[in-house]
Amino acid sequence: MLAVTVVLGLGARCGDEEPKGSAASTSSSPTTAAAGNLTVLAAASLSESFKELGTAFEAKHPGSKVTFSFDSSSALAAQANNAVPADLFASADQANMKKVTDAGNATGPKVFAHNKLAIIVAKGNPKKIKSLADFTRVSFVLCAPEVPCGKYGVEALSKAAVKAQPKSLETNVKGVVTKITSGEADAGIGYVTDAKAAANAEGIEIPDAQNVVAEYPVAVLKQSANSTLAQAFLDFIVGAEAQAVLAKYGFAAA
Repeated sequence: MLAVTVVLGLGARCGDEEPKGSAASTSSSPTTAAAGNLTVLAAASLSESFKELGTAFEAKHPGSKVTFSFDSSSALAAQANNAVPADLFASADQANMKKVTDAGNATGPKVFAHNKLAIIVAKGNPKKIKSLADFTRVSFVLCAPEVPCGKYGVEALSKAAVKAQPKSLETNVKGVVTKITSGEADAGIGYVTDAKAAANAEGIEIPDAQNVVAEYPVAVLKQSANSTLAQAFLDFIVGAEAQAVLAKYGFAAA
């Protein structure tokens, strides 16, 4: 199984407090309210889009710095519940978000995007794969069953009445893409967005009758050291500008 290394951006955090008597301390502008450092735990399928959104957010809020930790939603939910220093959690499913809200470590999650599954193959589709039925004749990989893309992949195969065993189970969807682009597997099930983002891979559409729609919620974490900044980022990604960026990467609107 491919090991995916995730580096948490746990830089020193700046507080929201301004020196007494300064002009900034009396201002109610969004820039003043949203200053400091922010760490976002985000599903691996959000990697490309959230990096762009982080840059856009920082440009709107001088003095802010957004750091991301990308991994499977299941791994990130465990980190959130273990009080890892972080401010928001963006999941690729409701089930892992529920683990965090049920534990009292986040409240009021908001859905900000939807995603669909795709068959991911190497550029040029050398095995001429057309549907999930072809998985019975090629080597393929899935995400592990505890990971949203793994759970969704098993559901899609069941809907397609395909009975075949994956070559390996990956820790997150980027691991699936890597196995395919490295030539270690012929195909895999990932998200439409990952197929679109991969330079050396392409996606094959899965019919709606066999597909699964992934719902992406985001919430501010209880352990956030800068809840004002965290709420500002949440409000930003559900807004029109961020929704346009997400759509560019293949996400469907919330």
